[in-house]
Amino acid sequence: MSDSAIWTRNGITDTRLVRNFAYLGGKWVAGEDGETIAVRNPADGVALGDVASLSADQARLAVDAAQDAFDDWAMTLPQDRSAILRRWFDLMIEHREDLARIMVLEQGKPLSEARGEIDYAASFVEYYAEESKRPNIEGVTSHLPDAEVELWLEPVGVAALITPWNFPAAMLTRKAAAAMAAGCTVVAHPSGETPYSALALAELAERAGIPAGVFNVVTGRAATVVEPWTSDTRVRALSFTGSTNIGQLLYRQCAGTVKKLVMELGGHAPVIVFKNADLESSVEESIKAKFATSGQDCLGANRIYVERAIYDEFCRRFTEETQKLTLGRGMDDPDLGPLMNEKAVQKQEEHVADALKHGAKLACGGQRDGLGPLFYQPTVLTDVPDSAAIMCDETFGPVAAITPFDTEDEVVRRANATEFGLIAYLHSHDPRRIYRMTRALQFGMVAVNRTKVTGAPIPFGGVKQSGLGREGARRGMEEFMEIKYVCRDWA
Repeated sequence: MSDSAIWTRNGITDTRLVRNFAYLGGKWVAGEDGETIAVRNPADGVALGDVASLSADQARLAVDAAQDAFDDWAMTLPQDRSAILRRWFDLMIEHREDLARIMVLEQGKPLSEARGEIDYAASFVEYYAEESKRPNIEGVTSHLPDAEVELWLEPVGVAALITPWNFPAAMLTRKAAAAMAAGCTVVAHPSGETPYSALALAELAERAGIPAGVFNVVTGRAATVVEPWTSDTRVRALSFTGSTNIGQLLYRQCAGTVKKLVMELGGHAPVIVFKNADLESSVEESIKAKFATSGQDCLGANRIYVERAIYDEFCRRFTEETQKLTLGRGMDDPDLGPLMNEKAVQKQEEHVADALKHGAKLACGGQRDGLGPLFYQPTVLTDVPDSAAIMCDETFGPVAAITPFDTEDEVVRRANATEFGLIAYLHSHDPRRIYRMTRALQFGMVAVNRTKVTGAPIPFGGVKQSGLGREGARRGMEEFMEIKYVCRDWA
């Protein structure tokens, strides 16, 4: 259970949003034999509460509930589904501050970032509330005499959603709102480190009138909960956000039941700054790309390539701006909060030590901060060689690696020398070069002279081992639908 005083002391006014039980078939469910998972605040290690840890059998019961609800939900008029999703959106906006503060306590991110994530999460619900009205039947010119041809878009069935700890609200709504707008029912598994955000959304879903069984949140240990879903033929789609290694495992586990898969996996984003770019803007945007969510972001800049003519000045300014960043507890709204766990901090230490061993220079940071064991100082490494681990392995933390380049062909080759392909950031004011580079970069998304590119109307996703399919936009809803071809003779 959780101590309500912890939540109220941190400004949460509606403590009914703080749930410790899973949500199955419209009911709040404890784990078998009272099994729980402890959730702690990464800023200080204080226990927030114990959340139900469900068994494999209970995970199957969630699929039962979703399957039982599927036919009615799929046949619900699109405008009625839209109205229900719209009520869910309205409730998220109404409770924005409480949802943000719940997130800060369990995830650690700065309060302003948490508020931004709630807005982002709500935007998907609003978007798909509207999009749910539009999966129209498509007429096709017939290739046969006296035949009428149509294509229908139909919901695939029960969808399993597996979400990460770094964006515990937005990654859930981006998947769930799309699936539910398509007419699917959902079984969702949030990270065991940040389950409270998902459970708060389930509470609001219940208040919004989402029918029992349409939206189920199954808390517990991932291996226990998810494996039954991968082998269950009733689960027709699986959407996952997380590491490439786990994505590969799920891919193999789902092969036996040939599910539709949507996977947003690891990234290793390059930032490329040419000498004719606006230097001040390039530094500012590169800081954003590197340090948002304390660097714990699949879109986070992992490698910063700067043309040699402006390299020294860029490094100087980037380091100065990094040293201005504040580190602290999320509720104090600093620039950076703690990392999620000890493993994450150790990875920063390993990458810094390895880079220095390979000849990189430490410009600032490079160690844990005295605020607590999970606080790592924003760090800048310069002259980082391609042989350093940080240049090929996702850091997922506040360590920036900067290196010079000389030619366009060279930097394209170095940027593309990875099996990851989620996003690349490009800074230049030469239109021809921008065109060449955006065509040559092997990434699913390219941001030119800016950092923020995501939003509900865009198809988010990567290439190579950064994922399959797209989330957001109409394509995000179509990932949870099948095409039915109808060829009809009226005679």
